[in-house]
Amino acid sequence: MCRSAQRSGQRSATVTNPHQNVSFPSNGRTAHGYLATPSGSGPGVVVIQEWWGLTDHVADVADRLAAEGFVALAPDLYGGRTTHDGKEAARLMQELPVDRAARDLAGAVDFLLKHEQVTSSSVGVVGFCMGGKFAIVLGAQQGDRVGAVVPFYGLPSVAETDFSGLTAPVLCHFGEYDRTISVDAVGELRDKIQQQSPVRPQIYFYPAGHAFFNDQNPASYHEDSARTAWPRTLDFLRRHLA
Repeated sequence: MCRSAQRSGQRSATVTNPHQNVSFPSNGRTAHGYLATPSGSGPGVVVIQEWWGLTDHVADVADRLAAEGFVALAPDLYGGRTTHDGKEAARLMQELPVDRAARDLAGAVDFLLKHEQVTSSSVGVVGFCMGGKFAIVLGAQQGDRVGAVVPFYGLPSVAETDFSGLTAPVLCHFGEYDRTISVDAVGELRDKIQQQSPVRPQIYFYPAGHAFFNDQNPASYHEDSARTAWPRTLDFLRRHLA
């Protein structure tokens, strides 16, 4: 089981531990997540899972952000469920509509903005695959409460998404050999965002396929691309959440 899905260890957000499971109000329900905190204070960042669930990889990303001085919260969108089966992951994702997930994730934004260690007046959002598209939609829904959006190989429906509320800078990471997301589709996303909002997305393509940042998946991980994307992400978050 992912350490982030272990419910017995949940604590209040007022307790300052480097890693803890937390609960918070979200969209009329109680949501859960994995919280990683730095030794002091810092900007808040929401980390949004891939379609596999809140796995150790996602928790590790939160830990890495905390080591860099961020207060990182990874919400558990599947209620403790994780999977390594593609069909089951697709089913779990289909049961979680993008708009509803983004509304649920608004609770994570609230949580971080009220957290005693968070110094930023807006939060960053980093998402992977499914979480990447959720990150963009969350930024569009939350307006100036989100100060930086970083999707890794995530693409919301361009036709169905309203980007007019998006004010945060956007940094996108895509693999040029991704069989699920074409270069043309990324161009359509960029154009629609620029038509509907003042944001001009910063887009990078890497010599890799889908999920190139997931170092716990040897079939997809591309070390050189991951090593390039990570410092770009940290620099982007620091610049826009300072």
